[in-house]
Amino acid sequence: MFLKSITLKGFKSFADSTTLVLEPGVTVVVGPNGSGKSNVVDAIAWVLGAQAPSSVRSQKMDDVIFAGTAKRPALGRAEVSLTIDNSAGLLPIDFSEVTVSRTLFRTGESEYAINGVSCRLLDVQELLSDAGVGRQQHVIVSQGQIDAVLNARPEDRRAIIEEASGVLKHRKRKEKAERRLESTEANLLRAQDLLREVRRQLKPLERQADAARRHGTLAAELRTLRLHVSGRDIAALQARTQALANDKVRSDESENALRARLSALDAAVMSDEAQLTARGDSTINDELARVENLRGRARGLVQVVAERRRSVERERGQMMDSGVAAQLEGEAAEVRQQLEEVAQMLRDAGAMYVGGNAADELATLQAATIAAQQMLDEAIAAHAAASSAAAAGAARVEAFQATIDAQALSVKTLSDASGSAGTLLELVDIDDDWRVAVQAALGESLSAVVMSDIASARAALASLRSTKNPGAVLALDAMSSVGVNPGELRAHVRAKSGAHESSVNSLLDVLLSRVTLASSFDAAVDAVLRDAATIAVTRDGDRLSATALRVGLAQASTEALAGARQAAESSAARLVSAELALNDARTGLAIARGAEAQAATRAEEERRRTQEHEVEVAGLSQREHLLRDRLRDIEARLGSDSPERRDAASRSRRIDQQLVELSDAMKQVERIVNVLNGRQRDLHELRSRQSVEMRDISRRLDEARKERSANEKLLEERRELNRRIEVEQSEVRVRLEASIDTLRRELEVEPQVAMDTAAPELPEGMTPVLKIRELERELRIMGPINPLALEEFEALQQRNSFLEEQLEDVKNSRRELVKVIKQVDLEIQQMFASAYADVRDNFAKLFASLFPGGNGRLVLTMPDDLLNTGIEVEAKPGGKNIKKLSLLSGGERALTALAFLFAVFRSRPSPFYVMDEVEAALDDVNLHRFLGLIAEFRQEAQLLIVSHQKRTMEAGDSLLGVTMQPGGSSRVVVERVAAQSA
Repeated sequence: MFLKSITLKGFKSFADSTTLVLEPGVTVVVGPNGSGKSNVVDAIAWVLGAQAPSSVRSQKMDDVIFAGTAKRPALGRAEVSLTIDNSAGLLPIDFSEVTVSRTLFRTGESEYAINGVSCRLLDVQELLSDAGVGRQQHVIVSQGQIDAVLNARPEDRRAIIEEASGVLKHRKRKEKAERRLESTEANLLRAQDLLREVRRQLKPLERQADAARRHGTLAAELRTLRLHVSGRDIAALQARTQALANDKVRSDESENALRARLSALDAAVMSDEAQLTARGDSTINDELARVENLRGRARGLVQVVAERRRSVERERGQMMDSGVAAQLEGEAAEVRQQLEEVAQMLRDAGAMYVGGNAADELATLQAATIAAQQMLDEAIAAHAAASSAAAAGAARVEAFQATIDAQALSVKTLSDASGSAGTLLELVDIDDDWRVAVQAALGESLSAVVMSDIASARAALASLRSTKNPGAVLALDAMSSVGVNPGELRAHVRAKSGAHESSVNSLLDVLLSRVTLASSFDAAVDAVLRDAATIAVTRDGDRLSATALRVGLAQASTEALAGARQAAESSAARLVSAELALNDARTGLAIARGAEAQAATRAEEERRRTQEHEVEVAGLSQREHLLRDRLRDIEARLGSDSPERRDAASRSRRIDQQLVELSDAMKQVERIVNVLNGRQRDLHELRSRQSVEMRDISRRLDEARKERSANEKLLEERRELNRRIEVEQSEVRVRLEASIDTLRRELEVEPQVAMDTAAPELPEGMTPVLKIRELERELRIMGPINPLALEEFEALQQRNSFLEEQLEDVKNSRRELVKVIKQVDLEIQQMFASAYADVRDNFAKLFASLFPGGNGRLVLTMPDDLLNTGIEVEAKPGGKNIKKLSLLSGGERALTALAFLFAVFRSRPSPFYVMDEVEAALDDVNLHRFLGLIAEFRQEAQLLIVSHQKRTMEAGDSLLGVTMQPGGSSRVVVERVAAQSA
């Protein structure tokens, strides 16, 4: 084993990469002062792990990096590589050649490498320690070390021997074992303290744990009982809710029937009231009064005619000539006035008669009444239809709500189950423009809960079957193993990023593998007809297959619920409108019937007035006719040539005519009286018939009113029953929700779990409620407990056991470490004793060789303590009796130190040694002796000597010349001595 080469780059004065190739034997490095010879020695010390800047002649470590010159810039790093031949296998590494490198950067970072692989300084030192090259670097000897060997403390000299003998690695083992022993002692003390503290806490905590255990048992039993009681109460409340719902439906049906019956009764009552109004006794009585009045007037006309007849007869007997003309003039004037009065009365009578249209108005109002009755019938039918629609809408809303609640409960239960990844809709992203088509293709699969594996899916399905809730489950691992070609829609839906992304994508491949996208509905039909296994969808949401057809996207349950609620609200609004329309129709019918009755009264009054008018007009016409005849007679008398004769004849004729006319008038008046008598009899008969009919109508009206009152009372009772049912429903719903909320909040379970909880076994005569009170009383008596005591006690017990085991392990480890230290001490003593004996003997021989006649020896400072003893050097050159080394001359001190170092070299040889101008202080005689010593060691080790002595150069096998180039960088020149001599 020897040094093959040294490569320096950026180290001190070696700016360029410089390689020194070395050979076994003696190599002498020569060159002028300041050329960088000693930098080669510093490089070897530095690459072997020198840590102190002073060991490489620097103030700080980055001084070893080439600092630059006036012509060359500074470098950023220094690198030295030392290549060692390991053909003999002295180094514990499977390489015949080992290169140790060290690099230092100006940033302060340092790197070590063995054969190009980064490593630690410790790895380098352990690699070289078995070869006798340690961290003390005794193989490198400089001028300063010569005096240091003699001036060193005895313990430092011992370190040189230990390094050479390989004791240092055992020292390191001992130091490491001692550090571990110190740490073990500290751990032992800490473990003992912790164990005492844990044991101190264990007993009171054990009592708390017993109380907590008892409390936990009671609490668990109380929880089971509360679950059972809560489940029983919830089941009872749910059953009561269903019973109330059924009662509400039946009550609503009864209320609707009563409303319909009341509507019919209202119509009957209004009809009967209208008939009573139209056929009231007051109308016939008024007619009878009018007939009686006409009969009175007719009787007055009879008296007038009779009186006139008597007057005419008297006039016939009075034929006196005196004053006839004047009398006739007065009579003519009177007759003209009476004619004017009669004409005015006729005009008034005609005016009163003109415009009478009560019959037409009555016909119109009768038609309006019929139309109002039809509107009422239609309103009753619409109200009944609206009531049915509202009830059906409410039922649909409840059904949808129940379905959604069941689905939501199923989804929540499955989502909370182990292995659940969420619903498929939550795990995928769908392109907005394709959402309708993708939803149509996936259908109910979107709301299915995705489980991570088949086992979780089986457990989820079993849970659904046990709870009898609807739901769908998909398993990821079952789908991921199926190879399919994805469908056309697959590009528009994808899994969200996450743990299940790949499996969800595989699931989508399977679900959409048979789905094809059609451009139109007809194209979708054609696609399904061509291949029965195909499922065709359109962008509008149509979905067609060989077994089913769905036009338009099926709404989700929540959308269907919203639609049902909207339809129910519309039905309720229509029901309100129908009720308003029904009330309006009833009011309209009543108004129409009232108007019809008033029109009938007006028509009857008009008919009566017409009859009176006709009688009055007939009488006035007769009177007018008589008055005109009389006026003509008077005027004829006044214009006669023979006044008396003509007057007499005329008056005779006139009187006769008047008598005839009066007789006719009497007959006509008698006919009118007969007509009025017949009308009076008819009215009496009509009044009798109407009395009978009115009694029947009154009886029906009373019955209808009684039935209506009874039905209104029943309706009010039904309404009150409905209100009570609704109130109780609200109370039961609130109690149910409160029970469920309490169950979920306090016991953290779902209602189904509570309902499935069986009743625990109880002592005879003990009910669950009493047992709950008893358990609560016991828990109150126990008072507050530490809920974590049991866990803390178990944890503390485990910690106590762990600490006891750790304590025992630490004790065992301490015993083992003590044994190791003792064993290492024994090995150190043996190795040191053997090495010391060899060095002592070789030192005596070498000292006698270097100082003929002299005596030198090594003495242990503490022979009884081989582990810590130092080494003193005694040197007595020939002819001198010196007791202190400081009294030796410089040359003697140098030779003594060299004798000690070479004694170490010979006792425990290293593969190479480096010496830097160690012979500078020697005279020719001592130099000759030194060179003789070099000659002896030439075959034992490789020597690298830095020297200015020519004789030393002559003793070398090869020379390495180091010069300083003009640029300020060192340069090496190699020359082989053997080649020159040849």
